[in-house]
Amino acid sequence: MSTAAHPPVRRPARVAYATCRGVEDVEELPVLAAFARLGVDAEAVHWNDPAADWARYDLVLVRSVWDYILYHEEFLTWTRRVSALTRLANPARVLERNTDKTYLRGLAEAGLPVVPTLWVAPGDPADAVAAVDWPELVVKPTVSSGARDTVRTADRAEALAQVAALTGAGRTAMVQPYLPMVEEEGETSLLYLGGEFSHAVRRGPMLGGGFEDVAREPDADQLALAARVLAASAEPGELLYARVDLVRLADGSPALIELELTEPRLFLALCPDGPARLAAAACALLPGNTRPRPGVSPV
Repeated sequence: MSTAAHPPVRRPARVAYATCRGVEDVEELPVLAAFARLGVDAEAVHWNDPAADWARYDLVLVRSVWDYILYHEEFLTWTRRVSALTRLANPARVLERNTDKTYLRGLAEAGLPVVPTLWVAPGDPADAVAAVDWPELVVKPTVSSGARDTVRTADRAEALAQVAALTGAGRTAMVQPYLPMVEEEGETSLLYLGGEFSHAVRRGPMLGGGFEDVAREPDADQLALAARVLAASAEPGELLYARVDLVRLADGSPALIELELTEPRLFLALCPDGPARLAAAACALLPGNTRPRPGVSPV
């Protein structure tokens, strides 16, 4: 009788697609299907589900956690806890920095072109807000998404009232000029998956209506700026996904309006192989750094 040890039982890799309650994530099903084609067991899990066993997953993919702004500190605690149990993408330290838009101040101080911004923390004077010569202002909190608690106005008194409301609630306010170019050319969002440029989208303005989102071929200066922004924001190979939102200033030069590394819409519907690209890039982060093939289960 042979006494040779039995080989270990192989099981499919497990991936949690982290989302939240009460949202419709149109990218969820295509991405889960792409994982299935690679032989990976992937399922959607609410990030704050107390019954979730994060240790059973080989990777937790942070995606539509759009309610994190209501539970910011709880969310950051969750990212650190999950990171101690398994691989989190994007990493916890990236998410902690990126969920507060003051990261833009750091990038501007590093010499990158960022949309001009005034920062007013609780207790700071707001005199500079009344003094700027921008025709219209956009006031928003530094922890926000989807234009929540954001005001666009040409009335300095209204802008100051919004700043006071935010800082009075213990939040930091950011004040920027409203850029008419957003209505003309739109924002350009450059999407990166697995550290590589994937596709770009022309986005209409979130404030005041606009045109539909459509695929766009980015210009060379936009690609160059996006590369600089990413290099200044993360270590090589650290980001599974990134969205770099750019707008052109009055002189025609591109400037960063936002860097989305936490829960961005990736506009996968505008890139036919986008879900497959994301799933394949995620599989490169699995234990052993292997990329499962269709019909082949990883160890």
